[in-house]
Amino acid sequence: MKKRMILMLAAVAILIATLAAVKTRQMQAGARQNASFQPPPEAVTTVVARKEEWPATWHSIGTVAAVQGVTVSADLPGIVDKILFRSGQTVAEGAVLVRLDSRQEQAQLAAAESQRDLAGLNRERAEGLVQQGISAQADLDRLAAEHKQADARVGEIRATIERKTIRAPFAGVLGIRQVNLGQYLEGGAPVVSLQSVRPVYVNFAVPQQQVAALKIGSPIRVTAEGGTPVEAAGRVTAVDSVVNEATRNVQVQATFDNADGTLRPGMFVKANVGMGAGDPAVTVPTSAVNYAPYGDSIFIVEDVTGPKGQKYLGVRQQFVKLGASRGDQVAVLSGIKPGETVVTSGAFKLRNGAAVKVNNKVQPGNNPAPSPEDS
Repeated sequence: MKKRMILMLAAVAILIATLAAVKTRQMQAGARQNASFQPPPEAVTTVVARKEEWPATWHSIGTVAAVQGVTVSADLPGIVDKILFRSGQTVAEGAVLVRLDSRQEQAQLAAAESQRDLAGLNRERAEGLVQQGISAQADLDRLAAEHKQADARVGEIRATIERKTIRAPFAGVLGIRQVNLGQYLEGGAPVVSLQSVRPVYVNFAVPQQQVAALKIGSPIRVTAEGGTPVEAAGRVTAVDSVVNEATRNVQVQATFDNADGTLRPGMFVKANVGMGAGDPAVTVPTSAVNYAPYGDSIFIVEDVTGPKGQKYLGVRQQFVKLGASRGDQVAVLSGIKPGETVVTSGAFKLRNGAAVKVNNKVQPGNNPAPSPEDS
């Protein structure tokens, strides 16, 4: 019985050893096969990196402001007697906008003019009597003073009547009318907004590091989104003398002719400011860049040597330092050289040394000034 047990254990041990040897050979064969396996090449698009003149520009967000802009208001209280403008109308400086009822002041003016004329006659009579030695000089002085007071009263009433005539303080474009005929206006009540829009200002902020490169007269272009995109060119005309302590930005003001009136006060615009002469830079499409927290990289297409010494078309991952962007392009400050071929699409499925197949039938955008279809 004991001998039979020993033989059975020996047979089981031999069987286990045989199975282990077979399995080891299978695993080794699979490892050799995996080591020699070359995944199929990935389809990508490519472009040759070029060295171009990169303009020194700064992009910012700006707001359009009128050179002069006010809300025209009533100087004195009164009832609206006449409205002499239309909403949205362009008016000249001094144009009459609204007349308030001044019938009471007109009556007061007639009485004051009569009083002034009477005081003038009394003074003339007193002058004759003084010359004849009949009246004293003091009487003449008193009557002369009364005449001056009457004349001043006439001027005061005329000024009141004029103040009830509301005029445009400068030439510009009117807004929406805020009064109606027969309405009683308090002193200071708004009548209509008036904006001078030819020319206009655009105010925007520039970081303090960029201020030194910004000069008075530097060119600037702005674009405003809308149903019909608005584009305009102007010049920098003023730089604030104070740096904002919260943002460390400096306010800059540019002036635009705005001859067609497309830029309106309060409009949101994107400003592109020229900062002097540009520098050459290697440009690639923005789609070629893999953005990552540990560093941005680009895949360069080149001949790669495999583990067995075979040559194939593959990629090399290259970390780069990026500069500014414009349109579909981005400037690469370091990491690649002009003439190198870079992957522009399909980079998300690549790894260092991966085989690729170039298919450039459809290319991603690479335009420094694209014009989107929905613009």
